[in-house]
Amino acid sequence: MPHTEDALPEHEASAIHEPRLWRDKGWTARVIKNEDGEGWAVEMIRDGSAEPALVGPWTMGRNKVDPKPLDATAHQTLVKTASEVIRRHEQQLHAQLNKQVSIETEAGSVTVKLAITPDEFEPFGTLTAEDAFGEVLASTKVRPDFRLTRDSAERWAASGFDKIR
Repeated sequence: MPHTEDALPEHEASAIHEPRLWRDKGWTARVIKNEDGEGWAVEMIRDGSAEPALVGPWTMGRNKVDPKPLDATAHQTLVKTASEVIRRHEQQLHAQLNKQVSIETEAGSVTVKLAITPDEFEPFGTLTAEDAFGEVLASTKVRPDFRLTRDSAERWAASGFDKIR
């Protein structure tokens, strides 16, 4: 049975393989003139994103004037690098929005977790205390700038997990 373009997945149907523009597998690599006027750069943009995930220097071609053309191997390497940049950014953001400390109470070990919800208009935090088995002992809403430290967790536990103002 002949393979028609209609039967191809969307990312394959819209693939572009040009020397300075390579779109495939959900990513676009674009070779651009360096902003400082010297040499070339490549930007990697994930489909659906407005901003590049990665911008880096690009190799000159043999004539030392034009950029080296993009190819499948270069694109795959750039996809791996850009994906790693995004993964690290997501891990950093997660670490900024989620913190936890362990404390000892009369009832045993307690893990206090802070999760920040970065709402554009009304961001807030949720403070949760869990026992050693993961059972929720208490949960309360806190300001998005609440600082979770061992001391603040111990004070909350000592108050009987009262609402924090």
